Amino acid sequence: MAKEDYYDVLGVDKNSDKREIKKAYRKLALKYHPDKNSSKDAEAKFKEVSESYAVLSDDEKRKMYDTYGHAGIDQQYSAEDIFRGADFGDIFRGAGFGFDDIFEQFFGHRTGFGGGRQGRRRGASLRYDIEIDLEDAYNGLKTEIRVPRTEICDNCNGSGAKPGTTPKKCPQCGGTGQMKQSRRTAFGMFTQVMVCNRCHGQGTIIEQPCPKCSGSGKVQVTRDIDIKIPKGVDNGLQLKLAGEGETGSAGSGDLYVVVHIRGHSKFRRNGADLYISKAISFPEAALGTKIDVETVDGSIEKLRVPGGTQSGEVFRVRKRGMPYLHDRGNGDLFVEIRIDTPKNLSKKSKKLLGELHDELKKR
Repeated sequence: MAKEDYYDVLGVDKNSDKREIKKAYRKLALKYHPDKNSSKDAEAKFKEVSESYAVLSDDEKRKMYDTYGHAGIDQQYSAEDIFRGADFGDIFRGAGFGFDDIFEQFFGHRTGFGGGRQGRRRGASLRYDIEIDLEDAYNGLKTEIRVPRTEICDNCNGSGAKPGTTPKKCPQCGGTGQMKQSRRTAFGMFTQVMVCNRCHGQGTIIEQPCPKCSGSGKVQVTRDIDIKIPKGVDNGLQLKLAGEGETGSAGSGDLYVVVHIRGHSKFRRNGADLYISKAISFPEAALGTKIDVETVDGSIEKLRVPGGTQSGEVFRVRKRGMPYLHDRGNGDLFVEIRIDTPKNLSKKSKKLLGELHDELKKR
């Protein structure tokens, strides 16, 4: 089912400021919070309005959403990244809800909200920046990158316990990973769910840690990963490598490779079009000539420059620019003509130019 527009979910206008968005979210969250609303769809509705607020309260995420819609958010951010950084605690401080760590509520439990120990998590997504030459962007590039990332410890299979031993149930929370505290507020009696401070929400305590991961269940490794950069790639393009991020108990996150293209000594780029400058002499500009124009793939194109060409005129060589990304064909190559004025003239040259000057003055 297609997602509803974030602005419609919160009932705000697209020009609303952060204060209006925050006010609208607080009202809806108080209405749909599962501790207050027992209807079967309250939990899903609460998460929907919370996701809308998390995106629209963040300048970068909001700009991405306004430009590309849900596709821009889903391709750029993991589910956890959407909520990371949103200040939910400030909105509900004093309301009696367990919002001190709403990020844990969304992704630290099997149900998404309270009730049970911390569940399985997907690994975090990673970003890798790579610099390539313009020629690589023209031809496409297959290369290998080295990415440091966290993976499940292969010595203890992620349990954190020394091989041959097992984690013990936490005596303080009884293995739930949570502690509950009830209190009366202006909204009534509410139960706040907090992470157990002894087992830190794991529900278990490791008495003999794994010597390889020191009880964390994870290790830092560096992997060699093959990537393929397509023809026509432009500056800032992100390549998504699914499952190549950090490893979690519920699967791996994604790796986003951000491409940066180095400046070129000869060519300037604008989208799929390329620009180059070529110098010719005054007689060539006046009489006309043919010149060799180098292209980005190293081949040579013959360009006819007609007589009377002025300095700064631009000529187009069709289909000799950059390949179109995800499409057939190429952009164009634009050649700007510069007239090269000689500095050291012989007496004969000066005389001839003087005669030409006198002749032109008579016209």
